[in-house]
Amino acid sequence: MPATPRQLIAGNWKMNGLRRSLAELNAVAAGYDAKLRRACDFVICPPTTLVYLAASAALGTGIGIGAQDCHIEASGAFTGEISAEMLADCGATCVIVGHSERRSYFAETDGDVKTKAQAALRAGLVPIICIGETNSDRESGRTLAVLKRQLLGSVPVSESGALVIAYEPVWAIGTGEVASPEDAQEVCGAIRGRLSAIPGDGEAAGVRILYGGSVKADNIASIMTQPDIDGALVGGASLDAGEFARICRYRELAVGA
Repeated sequence: MPATPRQLIAGNWKMNGLRRSLAELNAVAAGYDAKLRRACDFVICPPTTLVYLAASAALGTGIGIGAQDCHIEASGAFTGEISAEMLADCGATCVIVGHSERRSYFAETDGDVKTKAQAALRAGLVPIICIGETNSDRESGRTLAVLKRQLLGSVPVSESGALVIAYEPVWAIGTGEVASPEDAQEVCGAIRGRLSAIPGDGEAAGVRILYGGSVKADNIASIMTQPDIDGALVGGASLDAGEFARICRYRELAVGA
């Protein structure tokens, strides 16, 4: 049987951060001690302008640096785009693809997301594939149907053991709303079951499934106790080193409560 996936806490800075923001990364690294390294993996995904500097700053800390998007081609006449190979060359180890903001603002389709995930794998990066339903999907009872479609359309065949799935309900991103632990578990359990049905995949139990959507220090512990949730994709809270540190150390804080 596959081993239980190692927990992962990933911070998505979105379009925020200048060079001085690396002080937040340094503060997080200072708290990523040996005990915490044994417990889970940390990844910070800054804007592209900071990937190289962040990767350099993170050397020796155990913290991974990721990116927030990539182009499907390795190189070429695509002015303004950044390839997965370029990100890997800057020191990135993973890349977010298919975030709801990319799907919504830039009209990315499931097919686009799959192609970007394949590009990431080609470059040796771990793709963090985001899926999630809108509030109208939720209210009409279509959550699982929408997620099934996104998974089948966005996940490269035979590659699921090499990637991460982030379930981010669109209605919870940046709104302060958060799925109940039970609802998040129901959906993440269904996602793991659906991964098993993707042709050529036999490693669904080992895929890390993250929950994202208004994750904060005061709700992370109840989310992380769920059996099919292997970590969190944290948005705005990851920009605050103190808050992000509390999220990352949720086990110790829960014990001390």
